[in-house]
Amino acid sequence: MRADVYLWAVRLFKTRATAAEALRSGQVSIGGTEIKASRDVKPGEVLVLRRTGYQQHFEILGLPRTRVSASLVSGLLREVTPPEERERRELWEFAQRASAGYGGLGRPTKKDRRDLSDFME
Repeated sequence: MRADVYLWAVRLFKTRATAAEALRSGQVSIGGTEIKASRDVKPGEVLVLRRTGYQQHFEILGLPRTRVSASLVSGLLREVTPPEERERRELWEFAQRASAGYGGLGRPTKKDRRDLSDFME
């Protein structure tokens, strides 16, 4: 099965086009080598996806015939990301949530600033 179709079928990417773009830009590798969209993937290989700030490692367990539901993905793919990469991912996600601040609620009120000041002391 083609790499771009596999990444789309197991729901690692929302569309096949975004999977192909990630492959083209070198975000996906197998065995330390960046792969092309047309490369055939096989069970037992480990995919490495470079995301912003961290990497995810997945072992291919099986090949689907077509896109599968989210509940069936666990039978086709297993995450084997090392603990240090999982920690980097958690820190990155925490930083993203923290930098979001109020999430578009606007400027903090005087009470919000006081509460934040009390919390920081």
